Amino acid sequence: MKWGCLLCLWCVGAWGCRSGSTEPPPESRLLSWSKQIEVREGWLARRHELLLPMMRRHGVDMWIIVNEEFHDDPLTQFVAPPRPYASKRDIFVFIDAGEQGLKKVGLPFQPEEQVARFFEVSPTLLDQGLALSELFLQYQPRAIGLSMGGQRGISRSLTRASHAFLVDAMGPEAERRFVSAEPLIEEYLDTRLPEEFSHYTTLVAVTAKVARQAFSAEVITPGKTTVGDIRRFLYDRAGALGLGMWFEPDVRVQRQGVALPSSFGILIATAKDDTVLQRGDLLHLDFGLSYMGLSSDWQRMAYVLREGEEDAPAGLKQALARTQTFQDAVMLRASRPERTVAEVYDAAMAEMEGQGIQARLYSHPLGNHGHGMGAGIDEGTARREPPPRLRKGSYMAIELSTTSEVPEWGGQKVQVMEEDPAWLSDEGWKFFVPRQDAYFLIP
Repeated sequence: MKWGCLLCLWCVGAWGCRSGSTEPPPESRLLSWSKQIEVREGWLARRHELLLPMMRRHGVDMWIIVNEEFHDDPLTQFVAPPRPYASKRDIFVFIDAGEQGLKKVGLPFQPEEQVARFFEVSPTLLDQGLALSELFLQYQPRAIGLSMGGQRGISRSLTRASHAFLVDAMGPEAERRFVSAEPLIEEYLDTRLPEEFSHYTTLVAVTAKVARQAFSAEVITPGKTTVGDIRRFLYDRAGALGLGMWFEPDVRVQRQGVALPSSFGILIATAKDDTVLQRGDLLHLDFGLSYMGLSSDWQRMAYVLREGEEDAPAGLKQALARTQTFQDAVMLRASRPERTVAEVYDAAMAEMEGQGIQARLYSHPLGNHGHGMGAGIDEGTARREPPPRLRKGSYMAIELSTTSEVPEWGGQKVQVMEEDPAWLSDEGWKFFVPRQDAYFLIP
């Protein structure tokens, strides 16, 4: 789909198109669950084709993922068919077999037709422990990558019981070759496929539309609606669309004359469910959905009009403009493929300092997870040695904020927080759907 069509799709989805287009709303593009599995299994075949060079780059000769009943490994749906697994223990093994290429062995607890489409599965392999021992003896991998010792949950997900099972099956010599697979896992999950792009764009457009509905007169009546009402609407709407929600939606309320505590020393704290929304409130929503093994992350701001107002105060509008200036600095001027996170972070922050804008930058990868694997653009990541580099084609939540004094509020400071999913091109980050150019206004 061309970018102009995507703009039209966004226009229809958010407000109803003013150009007379008959483009369907974005939710009409969502696939049934069975169709999602079919499409994702096509992606899986492509991912397996990319895996061997990754294993060799990271010095992993054998990669083992263990899935347990009622305790799914978070990697399973991305290395094996994305279907339910309910066996005691299912094991997936990838082996660098030298000139023979990548060998893929599935060790399900019981025969599984779908696994056999992607992995070598035979009756002689049904004894999982014996099969693992034979694979180790046959291929003698120097490094056996496991989900252990990583900094993130998905890279340290191997349970103690499954670790003990592997040691018992493969022996002490194999145990000495166990290594953390974290670098391999990070590259595998941070590598986006071209085939994912249109589906992710649909997900972002649907996320945008649902968020816009939540911040509208359809949901909010000043003096009556609570923060909890907004959350319940989002849960119900996501459920009706058959979409997942990977974190609880956050709503923040800034109000003239009311000081608010901070969260993590970066943002103002989220509002409690019983907070009643009032005229003159500045609202913020942080919200994300999951679909087809992909996750979105999205923030928007709204203003509840006072009696007689037709727009937000000029000071609040200027605050939003500063955040847009910051977005442009990060996305268009500082970021390019292969630049280090330190270069990007320092350049964007220096530009804001030069303009006298109080800014915070805490962007993070997107893709299979809302807080994805890969290089984030934030102060902590920028100070790593060596700092990671941006990868062309990666998806990122461009998450940031500015703090401004609002004259109409007696000089009170407000935070304008924005978060937009974007992808990295040779010219910098590109939005999946247009950013917010004006506050959503609630009459």
